[in-house]
Amino acid sequence: MDFDVLKQPDSAVVHVRLNPYEEILSESGAMVAMSGHMDADTTLRQGKGGGILGGLKRMMGGESIFMSRFRSGSQPAEIYLAPKLMGDIRHYMLMGDGGGLVVQSTSYLASTGGVDVDLGFQGLKSFFSGESIFWLNISGQGVVFLNSFGGIYEIDVNGRYVVDTGHVVAFEKGLSFNITKAGTSWLNTIFGGEGLVMTFEGRGKLYCQTHNAGAFGQLVGSRLPPR
Repeated sequence: MDFDVLKQPDSAVVHVRLNPYEEILSESGAMVAMSGHMDADTTLRQGKGGGILGGLKRMMGGESIFMSRFRSGSQPAEIYLAPKLMGDIRHYMLMGDGGGLVVQSTSYLASTGGVDVDLGFQGLKSFFSGESIFWLNISGQGVVFLNSFGGIYEIDVNGRYVVDTGHVVAFEKGLSFNITKAGTSWLNTIFGGEGLVMTFEGRGKLYCQTHNAGAFGQLVGSRLPPR
């Protein structure tokens, strides 16, 4: 398999070329176009993070209960995949060495067959952040494609780093986090407009998005006429 990410950073689409008898799984509704002989079906995914329980857990995290599976069959095939919102796509290579990613639940786009996608509970600290309390634990071996609202940029964290809660796409499992206030006091946090932040500690890669989908929705929603 090989791939190219096109139209970055604001309207990204990933062009995946599969060899014979290869497959790729994606979030439901991500397919834009594909070869006519590609075999496409819907699956709950077997193995770790799969089955009925895995599907229900993904639904709780804001993902579709189903995943789409695309197989090339006996001939090479190609497929284009894109996120629902305008934004970027970034790939991450999983080496099967026990590492992995923690991914914000709406930032998963697709992955190859050897990648496990499971839902993890990040506790009440995520609940009080105003973001999802569920995050996807991505492990195994292969490629995972992440999507964002706006562009994705990578930060190499070594120590302590602070990010607004609505801008986190994913982070490596070598990093831990806590939810804290952005200002020196709660008064500054409330009236300063920054809200709560995620304070990361450890060593690893952190992936952030340039725009906050929740803040964008509130801004646009407040200007729409009442139904």
